[in-house]
Amino acid sequence: MAKLIINNEAKKSTIAPEIYGHFSEHLGRCIYEGLYVGENSDIPNVNGMRTDVVEALKEMKIPVLRWPGGCFADEYHWMDGIGPKENRKKMINTHWGGVVEDNSFGTHEFFELCRQLGCKTYVNGNLGSGTVREMSEWVEYITFNGVSPMADLRKANGHEEPWTIDYFGVGNENWGCGGNMRPEHYADEYRRYQTYVRNYAGNQPIQKVCCGPNVDDYEWTKKVMETCFDHCEPRFHGLMDGLSLHYYTLPETEDNWDIKGSATDFTEDIFYQTLKRSFFMEELINRHGAIMDQYDPDKNIGLIVDEWGIWSDVEPGTNPGFLYQQNTMRDALVAGITLNIFNKHSDRVKMACIAQLINVLQSVMLTDGEKMIKTPTYYVFHMMRHHQGASLLGSELVGCGTVGKDKNELPKVIESVSEDADGVITVTLTNNSLEASEEIEISLTADSASYNVKEARFIAGAMNAHNTFDQPEVVEEKDFDAFEKDADGIKVTIPACSVVTLRLAK
Repeated sequence: MAKLIINNEAKKSTIAPEIYGHFSEHLGRCIYEGLYVGENSDIPNVNGMRTDVVEALKEMKIPVLRWPGGCFADEYHWMDGIGPKENRKKMINTHWGGVVEDNSFGTHEFFELCRQLGCKTYVNGNLGSGTVREMSEWVEYITFNGVSPMADLRKANGHEEPWTIDYFGVGNENWGCGGNMRPEHYADEYRRYQTYVRNYAGNQPIQKVCCGPNVDDYEWTKKVMETCFDHCEPRFHGLMDGLSLHYYTLPETEDNWDIKGSATDFTEDIFYQTLKRSFFMEELINRHGAIMDQYDPDKNIGLIVDEWGIWSDVEPGTNPGFLYQQNTMRDALVAGITLNIFNKHSDRVKMACIAQLINVLQSVMLTDGEKMIKTPTYYVFHMMRHHQGASLLGSELVGCGTVGKDKNELPKVIESVSEDADGVITVTLTNNSLEASEEIEISLTADSASYNVKEARFIAGAMNAHNTFDQPEVVEEKDFDAFEKDADGIKVTIPACSVVTLRLAK
């Protein structure tokens, strides 16, 4: 029998809640129809925000939300999205679908959404096509609590008190859609722009996020870190609090974005290939982290994986620019594997945002008019919410073996374990096998016999099982009871193709 040995005698790094963050871009039906329906909609809403979506996200314990992009961020001019809605500028969303963007969801609406959600704010600024002044004035408009042109404009637009920016991204994908820059050039621009992202009185210090690499571009990481640390006092750690990383799992072809593969119609070989590609996140964190360690050995700078998840072909008959895709048990396993990896690297990974929140890519919800359904990925985030803010515990799986063949071989079971402030231990396991369950004996290095299962939940199903508006509960989170206490610990039988969370307490 396989064994999971948990070292509960020494707590490791804290798992930042923001690791369980989300991303919302002006793309397809993520903002409009997904999060925001407008104050006059027949769909129940509060100040234009869909009530059903907001309540589900609060239940999932969403910690932080990134906005307005993505590629959209580096062509977004924030002043187009403030003031009376009838006077706001309209534009063509050239990146995503060629549709009209009417800017009815702007700065005020974003902060109202985050207020309702009770989550932190992550604003992405326009470095690619914007100016230093534009970025600086946006921060002033949002956060300054005093007399100034931008603060006065905010008040004139109906919001007397300033808001709080928790995280500010200085550009997005500036190696690509954000300007096609070389790393040294971007790093110099970053140094200049971030100078004017001021910490005004009344706002807590803004965590500044520098644009990091695309997947395995280790040279970008090295040259950006080198340039930012050059002629910079050590106490300012490269003038950044975070370095972003983007990695999408393409199910079928590695670098051909024209053939990504169906979200629901795939073979077992493609299933394992997809999981193995998501497991590549482990190598990316290790290798980019090693470069960061050369400049930042104390890990003051967080690795911010603010775009990740499966990117498949769009659903047939939908706008290719809207990136609307279904969500299956395969997606759930990708989410579970990736979040377990983030937990185990929580000394360096300080935030992550799955792409995207709703109706786009690997979303946690889908909407169709007044209908809303939760995806398998939603339930993974819901089950794993207990890791937020908990202390990572060392864990070792012995005897589980592997699944997949040749280059697509990966561990059969992937786990992470944490302990919260009340002493409750959360164990999350993914069984990546399509055929076989796995019996695992869970033991702790200290006082193992005193622990019992307080709560256990899971999702499981066929690899392409998914929820639809006609059948919204094909995959849903359920109570898990395939465990028993014995003299050595707790014996658990993990079903094939499943994600399981157990809560252990004395």
